[in-house]
Amino acid sequence: MLRAIQIIAENEIGVLRDVTTVIANNNGNITYSQTFIIEDGEYKGKAMIYFEIEGGDFDKILEEIRDVPTVITAEEVKPFMEIFGKRIIILGGGALVSQVALGAISEADRHNLRGERISVDTMPIVGESELAEAVNAVSRLHRAKALVLAGGLMGGKVAEEVKNLRRCGIPVISLNMLGSVPKVSDLVVSDPVMAGTLAVMHVSEKAKFDIDRVRGRRI
Repeated sequence: MLRAIQIIAENEIGVLRDVTTVIANNNGNITYSQTFIIEDGEYKGKAMIYFEIEGGDFDKILEEIRDVPTVITAEEVKPFMEIFGKRIIILGGGALVSQVALGAISEADRHNLRGERISVDTMPIVGESELAEAVNAVSRLHRAKALVLAGGLMGGKVAEEVKNLRRCGIPVISLNMLGSVPKVSDLVVSDPVMAGTLAVMHVSEKAKFDIDRVRGRRI
């Protein structure tokens, strides 16, 4: 069973070492973690640490983390998958990104009302290098399950990063555009609203669409 801990601690050397030692000593396996410095509010300047843990004595882990001298607060929270769920990423030109998002958000809303959790992240980006860097980063995003590329022309470095991303197991849907990106994507869709809709249907556990069955097609 996956459970999660949110920790607020002093911004000091060794804090991460101390809390991960507690988890390891109690046979907990960290499946995901993130840490950053809080920039605003009551705990400004303190460290926020989040862990998703499977196995081990979770209650004892939480109790012992609270006893670490540099820890200010520690509490159990729901894992991100239970709150935000699977992520659809949309990158490209602003106007087309908004149309893809329209389809994705509408479809995600339909599934989320039935108990699923699917979230949609969008970012308009200009420039080949900037877009290639963003595609490269998708593989490092927690819970990212599909990428939609929306634009009028994409190729070069972007196409190479699309190939790399597909090797990581994240499918790529491309709009029907100029350039080499459509040639290396899993699916090419002419209608941006439909592209967003199909991305959500692919990651949904209840929809009937499977991108693997139409891989390489243009629709």
